[in-house]
Amino acid sequence: MKLVVLDCDGTLVDSQNGICEAMTHAFTGFGLVAPTREATLAIVGLSLPEAFAVLASEHDEALRAQMVQRYKSAFLEIRRDPELHEPLFDGVAAAVEAFGARDDIVLGIATGKSRKGIDRLFERERWAHRFLTVQTSDDHPSKPHPAMLHAAMAEAGVTADRTVMIGDTTFDMEMARAAGTGALGVGWGYHSIDELNGAGAHGVIEACHSLTTDIDAFFAGREKAA
Repeated sequence: MKLVVLDCDGTLVDSQNGICEAMTHAFTGFGLVAPTREATLAIVGLSLPEAFAVLASEHDEALRAQMVQRYKSAFLEIRRDPELHEPLFDGVAAAVEAFGARDDIVLGIATGKSRKGIDRLFERERWAHRFLTVQTSDDHPSKPHPAMLHAAMAEAGVTADRTVMIGDTTFDMEMARAAGTGALGVGWGYHSIDELNGAGAHGVIEACHSLTTDIDAFFAGREKAA
């Protein structure tokens, strides 16, 4: 059995509009200048306290905690907007269905999102039965700490040499390397291919439609090397 663990924002879902809008509210609500879109997307994948420690490092912890709460409130309000567009990236739905139909692979999620956010995604896409293990920032230290992957492997009963993390950020790659698993970046997310390679990616999947074939090729290469 092999375990494929997927990041969410920037890997499965194009959620940048809602994230950037909520971040703007979190700063301007306290009379602060909002970070650029580029700066906001660079921290996607971190837990919210860690993200604000990066984006608002000059402010004290008490204010950052208030900003986290304002972000959460703003994001919930934004999600109620029927016009909010947070689509799956092209090819993701087909890949999840293809892997879900196989008996040699199990799927997992490791994300900086809350469990409520994942539950909403699963309800929308009817994915609850597709993922054996779900690890969120509610229960673990922020990426790149390997706790999420350690928990995913323990729950799935799969060893590190038969596990791969798929993500769009350096935090995903660093987490995977710390956990001893495979680390595959994706080229359609929020960090560049050069950044992913620099963070230790074993490879980068450049197009969504090749998710399944590239993951299969990665495992085949590992088995051959062993």
